[in-house]
Amino acid sequence: MENEDITTTLRLLLKQIEAKINTLNEEGARAFRTGKYERARSVVEEATRLKSFLAKAESLRKEWNELPAFSQPRKLPVSSAKRRDFGKLEKGMRTQEEAFRVPILQTLAEMGGSGLVRDILDVVERKMSGILNKHDYEPLPSNPKELRWRNNAQWCRNTLVTEGLMKKGSPTGVWEIADVGRKALQAGKA
Repeated sequence: MENEDITTTLRLLLKQIEAKINTLNEEGARAFRTGKYERARSVVEEATRLKSFLAKAESLRKEWNELPAFSQPRKLPVSSAKRRDFGKLEKGMRTQEEAFRVPILQTLAEMGGSGLVRDILDVVERKMSGILNKHDYEPLPSNPKELRWRNNAQWCRNTLVTEGLMKKGSPTGVWEIADVGRKALQAGKA
């Protein structure tokens, strides 16, 4: 297999993983809406593990492309690169998850440590008004009722929980900042 084939295969793998994450997002939202909270929790855990795997796969793709023998990849003829469109934007077109960290933690601190997700996201949207772009306000291909930036903010929340900056096991529909999150925010290390 030549370098182009491996690069294309890795790119397709990443898109398939991202599509599976989107499917899990839909399934979790559906379970939540229908009151199947245990299933929703299970789906969130599976999506979190898959997102971690996605980060590892992305790291491998970058490492592959940085290998000296493959640092100057050849262009593939258009006819030989078959891509499936999963409805995902190319990297850099939407606001990255990292940008939501501080606004989410600040909002929670300002709200006394916890709040309803919809209220928190309304404040975060105002805080990020100069950052969010037109792509962030597009609906997700997997869930036309959800804006891309809101989904991205919720993934950021999962990351903050994993890092211990937000509390795990908060009541459904409520986000809470952890003491570690308050300290990191105050120290400018969020």
